[in-house]
Parts: sequence; structure tokens; C-alpha cells
Amino acid sequence: MNYRQSCLPVFVIAAALASPAAAQDDEDAGSIIVTAQRDNATEVVNGGEAGVLGDQPAEDLPFSIRSFDETLIYNQQPLTIGEVLENDPTVRLTYGFGNAAEQFVIRGFSLFGDDVGVNGLYGIAPRQLIAPELFEEVQVLNGATAFLNGAAPGGSAVGGGVNLQLKRAGEDFTRATATFVGESHLGGSFDVSRRFGEGGEWGMRVNGAYRDGEVAIEREDRRTQVLGGSLDYDGGPLRAALDLAYQEVGVDSLRPKVTLLSNAIPDVPDASANYAQDYTYTELTDIFGTLSLEYDIAPDILAYAKVGARRGDEEGIYGGIQVSDAETGEATSGFHSFIPYEQDNEAVEAGIRASFATGAISHTLNVGGNLIWQQDRTAYDFFNPFDTNLYDPVQVAPQDTAFVGGDLDDPFPITERKLQSIFASDTIGLWDDRVLLTGGARLQRINVKVFSYFGGALDTEFDEEALTPVAGLVVKPVEGLSLYANYIEALQEGPRATDVQFSNFGTTLAPRRSTQYEVGGKLYFDPAIFATLALYRIERPGTGAVDDGAGGLRFAYIGEQTNEGVELTLNGELAPGLRLITGFAFADAEFDSGLDAPGVPEFAANANVEWDLPFVPGLTLTGRVTHTGEQEANVANTLQLDSWTVLDLGARYVFAAGDAPVTLRLTVDNVTDEAYWASAFDAFNTALLQGAPRTVRASASIAF
Repeated sequence: MNYRQSCLPVFVIAAALASPAAAQDDEDAGSIIVTAQRDNATEVVNGGEAGVLGDQPAEDLPFSIRSFDETLIYNQQPLTIGEVLENDPTVRLTYGFGNAAEQFVIRGFSLFGDDVGVNGLYGIAPRQLIAPELFEEVQVLNGATAFLNGAAPGGSAVGGGVNLQLKRAGEDFTRATATFVGESHLGGSFDVSRRFGEGGEWGMRVNGAYRDGEVAIEREDRRTQVLGGSLDYDGGPLRAALDLAYQEVGVDSLRPKVTLLSNAIPDVPDASANYAQDYTYTELTDIFGTLSLEYDIAPDILAYAKVGARRGDEEGIYGGIQVSDAETGEATSGFHSFIPYEQDNEAVEAGIRASFATGAISHTLNVGGNLIWQQDRTAYDFFNPFDTNLYDPVQVAPQDTAFVGGDLDDPFPITERKLQSIFASDTIGLWDDRVLLTGGARLQRINVKVFSYFGGALDTEFDEEALTPVAGLVVKPVEGLSLYANYIEALQEGPRATDVQFSNFGTTLAPRRSTQYEVGGKLYFDPAIFATLALYRIERPGTGAVDDGAGGLRFAYIGEQTNEGVELTLNGELAPGLRLITGFAFADAEFDSGLDAPGVPEFAANANVEWDLPFVPGLTLTGRVTHTGEQEANVANTLQLDSWTVLDLGARYVFAAGDAPVTLRLTVDNVTDEAYWASAFDAFNTALLQGAPRTVRASASIAF
């Protein structure tokens, strides 16, 4: 389908709304346009949820943190949270193996979708793909977070974390939007916010979206439907919020990652080419929510509690392609698979924050604890491989079964996790809080039970404790400047010996502790500019084979991976109507052997610009440049990916339809239709992810 034809429904709606604007009083219409254009401005919130330290402005924290708000989601029409995070120069996107599971690379380490937080709780977010329409903020905290958030149940979050804030009622509004993306991906959404009660103490927000159709990649069809609701109360000392959400996502013929079996990088196929099998699909259904309570025991003493739960149901036929000849594209399918997956998660956190002074020294004390329960039920059916070609893929029916594990019709538990912790910290303020010193620790216990796919009997159990400290310093020598330093750790479930050659086959190592050292500074000044500079070093133990003392080999921690880097982010309004979100990241991820970690670019940079044209009321021009430098493609460092740069251009226009503002948006991502290998980050294989082709996005929205 031609995209100009596909955009027609979006702009027919806009045209129908435009005629009343001609009769609108010029002065009133001008005021509506100015207000709506200002409300549509894409911006970054400099601060966010810092785990047990609470919601804080960035300048008061000894960490690097920023939040992308819902205006960016409306303006850019991202299909997933990963597309939101493409605006961050310190984050790069990749996929899991064979399926539609986004992973985020922060400071050279992966963050799994399992370990994305919702309203400050782990285990509540949908596991593989997350639709952005439900959220009002996407918060990024760079660096290890074991003290702030606890150990991530999925075993990632070494280099940073992401927290999603579900939408809650603010000002009263009603908004309806029609959207188009790619080839024929059409959709619509609504968002209603109301506050009521004598003092507006009650709030309700309901939002939903549905979209379906082929995206810019040939034959890749995506379908998403979401519904979210929030009820909150803010009256006197008590604040409460109930957030509930439903998400259903389907992907047909997902373009997979390309696994390399030869020591060469194949030429990149056409930008929109798809080498997936038509029978591959992903179906994801999630119901999740949180209940948050806060009570002011006294003016400076806050008690809080949060509980959350999620039920996730997944199934799909997943597949990849394994290239054996880079020149000709000759390949095999590898083992495609049918995998059902069910997950039940619950999480609870409670604590007290108290502020007091001892003479001229202020204190903010945090004490509390948390619990996370998870149960994974799954099975697998792997199919025999077949021959194909990267540049001329063949379409076949699913092949015969090669091997099966578990109950495909009614999966039984394969993994059960219980993570629990208690924490305490004190932030000491000196010289009118121009110096803030934070110290604390979290005692954590990780219990993991692994059951056999063949009968469901308990296979192994892992139960370990670890103490993870934190130390942070903020110094504000002059107004508008904040210098900081931190020491913090990451804590992961220990890796398991999965190779039968090891004498300790089947055992799980103690929790893997990584250490981070970071220094930096934050500069903030009028009209609204905020810059953050961070220098960091993260050390994570490696694993391998060691002599077991009896003539055999034992799986153990050995060696170390060290990631060092420099990050600079800058955002704000450079001049009236001219806004910028930009930054860069240098990274050096290296093993003890001197080899670089694959999939970690040495340099990455973004620049996102918006300009409200002063001579055309209501018109805003937009542009974004994304650059990723060279990266190693395999552990031996014999293969490298070239650097790549893509350019996105767009515009939006606001006009008045009666008393209602209407916003039209049009963006073209990857304007030049560059074909490129975007990432080589993969935990298990030498595998490449191809970047997205030219993608047209259009929308029309009206607010009442």
C-alpha cells in the first residue's frame, strides 16, 4: 500500500475539523494555538524515581537520571518503549534471540525487558515488548542500582535501569488521536483525565489505544491494543493511587537477528527486506497494576507502601537465520521453536522516610524492605532446521519436531524466584544542603528453584545472601552547578554451570556482584538548560573453566570485564521556541584478555531539535540525528560493524477547530533509507540486528 494513500484517514479527520477554525475569532484562535503548541513541546524531565530515595530532581542525586515525558510519545509515535529510548545517547537497542524481546544496552551491559520497573516495582512490566501509550514518563537511571531498586529478578540491570510511570490524572482534558505508521499500520487512541471533589483531591484517568497493520519492514505485521486506568486520592496526609493496565501485542513475521557461522560480515540486505518465515509469530497478553499508599505520620515523616502484580501469557513460533557464507548469503534456519510461556509475578515494598536536623546538619533517613515472587511456566518444541538464504529466503511450512521439553498444552513451573531485602540509608546535608552525603546498604536474599522440563521435579535450588552498599556525594559550590560521585554495586543471580564437562554441572554460583565508581557534574541555568557529564567504571566478574583439583574442570568466576566511559547529555530551550535534546557516550568495554566486548560501540551520539517557527504560528519543525560508532561483532574481535548514522525529519502543525486545538504530525525516520547493521550485542552468539528502514509516521489529534 502506498503510504500517501494510507495517511488519508488521518488527514481526512483533520480536514473535517479545519472548517470551523475559519470562523473562529482570530484572537481566541491565536491563544488556543499558542497554548497547544507550548503544551506539545517535547522535553526531558531532569529527575525521576531513584528507587528507595524517592522521586528527586537530578541535581540533588549522586546519579545520572532523566525522564522522557508523554509529549515525546505523542510527537514521535513510537511503537515500543525501545523506540522511546532511542532518543537517549547513552542507550542502544537490540533484540533477544529469535523473538520479539527488546533489550537495552546501557553502559555496555544489557537491561532485559524483565527488569524494567513500573511505578518503582520490578516484575510488573510486560516482559518482551512494552507499548508506550500507557505511560506518562520513561525514566532512565544510568549505572548500577542494587541498593536503589534491589537485585533485578531477570539478572540484568548492571549498567542502568528504566522505570515506567503509568498515566495519572493531572489537568482535565480529553484527547483523541488517529495514527499511521509504516506501510499500512493504522490506529487510534483516547486519553481522558479528570480531577473531582471539593478540592480536586480525587483523580481519574482512562486511556486506550488500538493499532494494526504492516510496518515499514516487508511482511512484518504488528498489532497492539492497550487499556489503562488510574484512580488516585490526594487529601491531607493520605495519598493513594490504584493503577491498572491491560496490554495485548502480536507480531507476525518479525525480522529476526542474523547469526553468523562464518568469519565474515555479510552485506546488509535492502533496508526493508525481511528474511523471516511467514509462520513465525508472537502473541503477548499482560494484565498488570500497582497500588501505592503514602501517609504523612508527621510533617517530616512519610510512611509508604507499594504492591504490584502481573499475569503474563505468551506463545509464539520463533525463528532466526544462521548465515554460513557471508558472500552468497547461504544459510540455515537453525532450530525454530514453538514456546508457550506463562508468568505470575507479585512485588511489595514498604518503608519510612524521615527528615530531621541535628544542629546545623540535616538528615533524610530511609528504612524499609521489599519482596518479589515470580513463577515461570514454560515448555518448548524445537523444529528441524532447513536451508535458506539471507538475500533470497525460501518460505516453508514448519518442519518436523527435533526435540520437546515440558507440557506444551499446560506448562508447569520451570523456575520460581523469591527475592527479599531490607535497606537503610541516611543522606546528610551540610552548609544549607549544599553538600549532601548519602550512605546506606541493602541486605538481599535470592532464592531460585529450577525444575526439570521432564516431569517437573526440582532440579536445583539456589539460596544466597549479599550485602550491597552505596555511597554518594553531591556538592553544590555555586548556584546552578552540582558535582557528584558515587560507589554502588549491581547484584545478579549467579550463573549456572550448564556444560556437562564441568564437575559442578547443574550448580549455580553465588550472586554476581559488580562494582561501579562514578564522578560527574550537572549544570543547570536559565532559560531551561540542563547538562550532565558522567565518568564511570564498572567491574563485573567473568566466568569460565578452572582446574577442580581432581583432573577435571569446574565452572567458576574467573577474570573480569571492565567497562569505562564518558557520557554527556544536554537538554533544554536554547532560545524561545528552539529546543534541543542531545548528548554523546564514549565507552571502552574490555575483558582481562585485552579484547573488547562485542556489541558495545566506542562512540554514540544523538541530537533531537525542535523549532517553533515564529513567522508561521502553530508550525514546528523537528529533526533527529542518531549516530553509532564502530563495534566489535564477535568475542575474538575478528569482526567489526561499521558506524552508522540516520536522519529523521518532521513537522507538526496546530490549529483551532472551534475551541479545540488540533495537532497534525508528520515524521519520516531514516529519511535516506539507509541499510545498516545496528547492533552486534548478543549474550550467546555472534548475531547482528538490522536497523529499521525509512518509516513514515503521521497522526492527527484533537483535545477538548
